[in-house]
Amino acid sequence: MALGRNAGVVDTGSEVPLFPGAPLLGSLQDLKSDSLGTYLRAQQQRGDVVRVSAGPPGMRAELYCVFSPEGAQQVLASEAANFRKDNSFYQEVRNSIGNGLLTSQDEDYLRQRRLVQPLFTRRRVDGYAGAVAAETASVIAAWEEALDGVVDVSDEMTHLALRAVTRILFGTDVEAAADVVARCFPVITEYVLRRGYSPASIPRHWPTPGNRRAAAAIDELYEVCDRIVAQRRRQAGASGPAAGGPAGDGPADDGPAADGTGEDLLTLLAAARSADDGEFDADELRDQVLVFLLAGHETTATSLCFALHLLARHPEQQDRVREEITTVLGDRPPQAGDLDRLPYLSRVVKEAMRLYPAAPVIGRKAVAATRIGGRTIPAGADVIVAPWVTHRHPAHWPDPDRFDPDRFTPEAEAGRPRYAWFPFGGGPRACIGQHFSMLESVIALAMILRTCSFEALDAEVPVSAGITLRTTGPARCRVRRLDR
Repeated sequence: MALGRNAGVVDTGSEVPLFPGAPLLGSLQDLKSDSLGTYLRAQQQRGDVVRVSAGPPGMRAELYCVFSPEGAQQVLASEAANFRKDNSFYQEVRNSIGNGLLTSQDEDYLRQRRLVQPLFTRRRVDGYAGAVAAETASVIAAWEEALDGVVDVSDEMTHLALRAVTRILFGTDVEAAADVVARCFPVITEYVLRRGYSPASIPRHWPTPGNRRAAAAIDELYEVCDRIVAQRRRQAGASGPAAGGPAGDGPADDGPAADGTGEDLLTLLAAARSADDGEFDADELRDQVLVFLLAGHETTATSLCFALHLLARHPEQQDRVREEITTVLGDRPPQAGDLDRLPYLSRVVKEAMRLYPAAPVIGRKAVAATRIGGRTIPAGADVIVAPWVTHRHPAHWPDPDRFDPDRFTPEAEAGRPRYAWFPFGGGPRACIGQHFSMLESVIALAMILRTCSFEALDAEVPVSAGITLRTTGPARCRVRRLDR
């Protein structure tokens, strides 16, 4: 959907302009059927700070939408303390997958971040390259029967990303956990979305079919995580601190992990401790694991899916990527150090993240009244920033719907505001797994594109905003093995 100019924006006062909706329900039906398109139209018609109203009279909710890079920076970074994760959506996520890094706040969040941060240094994360390469090789091998046939790259990349993050987290327990996660997370996600965006939800303990189905999925997911967590805590207690050393002091040895030569991430989490922050108890460990499982596979799967599908629709860029991969790697397996040696492939990933950000909408609640873009956001307001819209802002992205990896040359990046592109959020709550996501994406794509060529069979892939961006239709490609 192309963006035009902000036609009709004439109000110069401080009141936030309202995006018009239906007389009775406001924009409720538009948000339900196409929330991302609704936010794009709101920016087109009303500017960079807009009110969107939804629901019947007496139950109407108002969203204050902030679409400019400068406004996103205020909400996420420079005034982050004034915008909290206190809305109903985050509460539903907490109730379903616990109080881990995604949902915790204040001292809980700071303590968790301090304990986890040493396990996500660049050197430590680079040690996961072997696990990513092994799972990618398995996916390519499984395509043997489908070569010169058709695969849905959304399904395939979700499978790959889930297997990779489960292997990194759980090591040899990957088989026990991956099937449960694949089966349970979609049920839980649908439940969270339905409750988080409903004007009124019935109590969770009422024995309705939806409540019972979600409770069963949560119980099954918790059971497998609790069992593996208990095993790792016993191992950590028997062997003392993990190779990374005390979490508060930083890792002493950032060697490889989860690839057959080191400890899996859960073992390191179970051993993480410091004098000031103590260590994670069993419930806290489970909460972190659930966040890593959700964020670590759904977000990277989105980036991989759309990078492949965009290249499948643009054969010239696909050939350019493949030439770079062949020149840099030859026949050897990709390694973590190749991330900087494959700049065009990295730009492809960034452009895929621009057009299809895994977190397309980010919600907060304002503590105090705040001025953003000359408009006043009232205290207590539900506020959203939307990478989906800001990444298409015509002031910063000419011809915004066009796929162009060269938007991310160093010179082009230096000429844009910091928050014109923020697929990993920003500020004090920026995604801790940014480097891992880029590493996994580049290694997996390098292996896949060196081996196979792709031709898109679906010109467009429909999407919607869930906890993360998700496809709502097929992303089919014809796959051909290059050495045959």
